[in-house]
Amino acid sequence: MLLRSRRAVLPEGERPADVLVRDGRIERVAPHGTLDAPAGPVVDLGATALLPGLVDTHVHVNEPGRTEWEGFDSATRAAAAGGVTTLVDMPLNSVPPTTTPAGLAAKRGAAEGRVRVDTGFWGGAVPGNTAELEPLHRAGVFGFKGFLSPSGVEEFPHLEPADLEEALAELARLGALALVHAEDPAVLDAAPQRPGRRYRDFLASRPDGAETAAVARLLDAARRTGARVHVLHVSSAAVLPLLAAARADGVRVTAETCPHYLCLAAEEVPDGDTAFKCCPPIRDEANRDRLWAALAAGEFAAVVSDHSPCTADLKQRGSGDFAAAWGGVASLQLGLPAVWTEARRRGHTLADVVRWMSAGPAALAGLDAKGAIAPGRDADLVAFDPDAALRVDPAALHHRNPVTPYAGRTLTGAVRATWLRGRPVEPDGEPLGRLLDRPGTPGTPGTPRAAGPDPEGRAR
Repeated sequence: MLLRSRRAVLPEGERPADVLVRDGRIERVAPHGTLDAPAGPVVDLGATALLPGLVDTHVHVNEPGRTEWEGFDSATRAAAAGGVTTLVDMPLNSVPPTTTPAGLAAKRGAAEGRVRVDTGFWGGAVPGNTAELEPLHRAGVFGFKGFLSPSGVEEFPHLEPADLEEALAELARLGALALVHAEDPAVLDAAPQRPGRRYRDFLASRPDGAETAAVARLLDAARRTGARVHVLHVSSAAVLPLLAAARADGVRVTAETCPHYLCLAAEEVPDGDTAFKCCPPIRDEANRDRLWAALAAGEFAAVVSDHSPCTADLKQRGSGDFAAAWGGVASLQLGLPAVWTEARRRGHTLADVVRWMSAGPAALAGLDAKGAIAPGRDADLVAFDPDAALRVDPAALHHRNPVTPYAGRTLTGAVRATWLRGRPVEPDGEPLGRLLDRPGTPGTPGTPRAAGPDPEGRAR
């Protein structure tokens, strides 16, 4: 297949280009109009941009056990519709959680043959499962997530300081990445807890200090153990100086933020609209501006969705009680247009968005075949109209429970087509995705586990 676009976003920037795809990989990238048509199809996108598929390393699929919240079929449909061609699933909210090899096997069994995009798995670090970390690592998880405050589900308890130290020491020994939800439970317990419809009361219950205290504790533990750590879903810009100082001291720490922290602000949240509830919370406009400045300066490794859906009743839409509602923003299908809308307004380019949402997350997970339009990479590609107006209709979203804080908003940019290893991903077509092991997994070095037909019979 030959794809041609006057706006191809390549590692060196945006330019007109031809992209030749053969056997599921990008074979050649050349100046626009210079490659001869192959025996296969030619797709001329004109001025529609050609992007590498997005990589989303923070997705809660919840299957098995809570499939009514989200499942692999619905989540990966939403991903493909939003230009996401690779996702990595979080270890909690499913039953069993991915804290043992048996839990991982249950996840893989539920996903087998049902994913429309390539899918990998994080493991979980919880009190008492240190002995399970090495078997999970050997089984191919991409790293390990832990909470420093209650997770919200009893199957995934949080790490007390001694648990954190023990887990990080073991992950340092394994050379595995630790991902951490960093909010401090003591700060949360001391904050005012006022149930009700007022967003400002919910915001006061999850103060900046909860993030800064937890990040400081994490960084101290990382210094002592030598572990490589990644701070999930940074919402408070107050943690940024802590991260910068730690990196200057040689601590191996990265961080991410999410579309809802970059595109929404506390001042915009209507009282009672619990679709906006997430933990840590959406903070004020001044904080959002600081997050954008840090993103532009390269202080974040990635922008990822933290897609965390639930059933509509758990969002307490009737009462509008922020304290009682489940916390999580479902945005897997909308992350690209949401971030592009705000990025363009602030003078950023499509190349910036690709760096934040494709190349960065791919590098975080060690997925060298993903994240760029370049020879040898997987032909995971997205046709994106950067000038289209997209009015968000929840009924048009593919994730299982279409509750979203973006409802009724008009965003800029629309995904027109998605290809996975050169094959178009159709909403009602066959699942083309594969289950991925962490590159370098013993016995399967960089080899995806088949999760759907592979007509070429290729392995890498």
